[in-house]
This record gives sequence, structure tokens and C-alpha cells, in this order.
Amino acid sequence: MPEASLYERLGGETQIRAIVTDIVANHHHNPTISPRYRHTKRSDAELIDLVSDLIGSGTGGPQVYNGMDMRTAHSGMNINEAEFVAVLDDILAGLTQHGVGEREKAELLAIAYGMKEDIVHL
Repeated sequence: MPEASLYERLGGETQIRAIVTDIVANHHHNPTISPRYRHTKRSDAELIDLVSDLIGSGTGGPQVYNGMDMRTAHSGMNINEAEFVAVLDDILAGLTQHGVGEREKAELLAIAYGMKEDIVHL
């Protein structure tokens, strides 16, 4: 029997959306990155939709991510290393809040970390 996808192990669409909702809330309370979220063009609901689709499509789910690629989305923002780490910390906190297993945390954080060169210092 094939192993369940990361998408399935994260709990599918409903659970991923709940996790992303908490990650966005964490960003708003994180002093390192909260100023960036005060000036975003997107509402929290739009951001939650986009990130949920990004995670779903990137972990084996049926979602289609229709947002910008990471390089285009973050170009000109000059995100620094500390801000990138703060985002990873908020992702980890959101996963922990929802009881996600260590293996799944590591896999999702590896995916997020793999986007670093398309996000930091652009």
C-alpha cells in the first residue's frame, strides 16, 4: 500500500486551511514581521486562500496554486534573513498548535526553506 502524501498526513484541505489561518494570525503577532502584514495589498482571507492552495498543491493535494511565483511575489521587498526565520518560526508554531507530527513538520519546513533564495534579499 502506498504511503499517504504529506497533504493527507497534514489532514487535507480543512486542516491545512486551519493551520494557515493560525500561521497568518501568528504573523500578525510576531514583531519581526507584523509590520509587513499591515501594508499588504491582500486581505487575510485572500492570503489564507493563496497559501492554503500553495501548500495543498506542493504537498500532493488537488489544489492548483494560481498565485505569483515566490520570486515575483517577493521581488523588491528586501526581506532579510531574520524575517525569513520569523516566518519559519510562525509556520512551526502553527503546525505545533494543530498537533502536526515531527516528520510532517520537518517535511513542510524543508519545502518552505527551499523557497529561501526566491524570497530573501530581492
